[in-house]
Amino acid sequence: MLVRRPPRCRLAALDFLYFTLLVSVLVFVHELGHFALAKTFGVKVLAFSLGFGPKLVRIHGRETEYCIGLLPFGGFVKMLEESTGTAPIPPEERARTFESQALWKRVAIVLAGPAMNMIFPIALYTSVFFDDRELSPPTVGVVLPRRPAEGKLAPGDRIDAVDGTAVQSFTDVQRSVAKRTNKPTRFSVNRDGRKLDVTIVPTADVEIHDLDTVEYVGRIGIEPSFPAPVIGVPRADSPAYHAGLRTFDRITSVNGRRVERMVDLMDVLASSHGDTLIIAYLRPMPIPEATGGLCDLALLEPQVATLTPFTRAATVKDDGSVERAADALARTGIESSEMYPMLVPEASSEWKAGLRAGDRITALDGVAETNWSTMQAALSLDTHRVRKLEWTRDGVPMAGSFRFTFRATHWAPRAPEHLVPNESRFSYALAHGIEETGRVIKLVSLGMVHIVEGRVSLADSVSGPVTLYDIAGEAGAKGTTTFVSVMAVVSINLGLINLLPIPVLDGGHLAFFVVEGVRRRAVARRTREIASLLGVTMLVVLMAIAFKNDLQRRWGL
Repeated sequence: MLVRRPPRCRLAALDFLYFTLLVSVLVFVHELGHFALAKTFGVKVLAFSLGFGPKLVRIHGRETEYCIGLLPFGGFVKMLEESTGTAPIPPEERARTFESQALWKRVAIVLAGPAMNMIFPIALYTSVFFDDRELSPPTVGVVLPRRPAEGKLAPGDRIDAVDGTAVQSFTDVQRSVAKRTNKPTRFSVNRDGRKLDVTIVPTADVEIHDLDTVEYVGRIGIEPSFPAPVIGVPRADSPAYHAGLRTFDRITSVNGRRVERMVDLMDVLASSHGDTLIIAYLRPMPIPEATGGLCDLALLEPQVATLTPFTRAATVKDDGSVERAADALARTGIESSEMYPMLVPEASSEWKAGLRAGDRITALDGVAETNWSTMQAALSLDTHRVRKLEWTRDGVPMAGSFRFTFRATHWAPRAPEHLVPNESRFSYALAHGIEETGRVIKLVSLGMVHIVEGRVSLADSVSGPVTLYDIAGEAGAKGTTTFVSVMAVVSINLGLINLLPIPVLDGGHLAFFVVEGVRRRAVARRTREIASLLGVTMLVVLMAIAFKNDLQRRWGL
């Protein structure tokens, strides 16, 4: 199938549409908070505008004018105020001015805008989680090496509870573990029908979320989905090689028994005592120039092999997946394709070091490697340092050094998951929506605190409309779920920024109200005017920094 990229003009139009939708919805939600509470308290609202500049739409209500401006970069709610001095206010309407309201009511009206921006994400995240009709079961598919769960959990273990709290899905396990960094955590596990408790101490992992927000969460090093039975054949003198099996063959059945997961294949091979096995498999057969060089294609061709494993030694134990995998490798020459690169780009640093497709990577910098993602994580720590890679080719040890980006990729697909139904979708979605909103509020707040403390540079962390335009376009292109998630994060940012004690922002008005509450009288009009001028100056400086950062990020200027 040939995928054509839309014309650049069409992409720009879509990006602008996503940007306009993102900004307009969040501005509307913010101003709706001010508007609704002002109306609730009897304040006369003269205008509700979405956008600035020339009016595209203007509707006159009973006492309020509703407008949509040409420029979708903000909005405003204009209330009846004596301080504007534009026209005398009739005596019968003075009780409906903003200033005439009790202090707590004015605080509530001003606070309603930012509050709406931080409540709205609950609805957004809830809508995202409500789509989870089925969930990944809390079953361990992979245990990563050199992580806390290694040697304590095994593929196939079903986690029933975390510290006594029952879990329904793998997501529940992750969320529970995320809160327990460096804390001993008890896992109630069902392993082959046996109940056991395992204590593991989660370690902190860095996770990067929307808008580059960074979070440290607890992880124990497990993954939910099982590897598919795509094999690696490391030696040319093994029974598997002599049977005609090769690396990247995808086993489909053994003696007529269907095989969907690598762990199932290991179980079948381990249960064989030297009997001949009829193995059906699919072999990737490259189709040269199938798409004119646009991409590489391969056809999975069905084949059959006859494999006779070596007889198992009587002393070999069979008390775990690691032992079964080692036994299968020793007696058949079959293992997972996890550490076999399928594509090594020519001219890449690892190609120049001698690595080729089909080689079996064994170690990085002298440390044995058994998981591709763990190896990639180690490689990403320092891309400029010279690294030593070790591998085998048909059982012959080889080694080479390289530096810079590691571009080789492997092919270790996952088996189809047997999902479990989400029995309480709404309560599940609402609970996760509230939790996710609270988590993002905490992350964004910490980021602002770090800026104030000087731990994060203001010049590097502030972004402007150009970056927001790019983010909106990229999120929209990825789908509704991503776009809604990004909208939630931007909404929280907008709400918290508006609470900053800068005159002309909602936080500045709240600061004046605090002073008024302490002094028992309103801040002088002249003082507020001077403060507002300073506030506008601060915003102009921040916008200049934001535009500079936008130009540097997008065009390197």
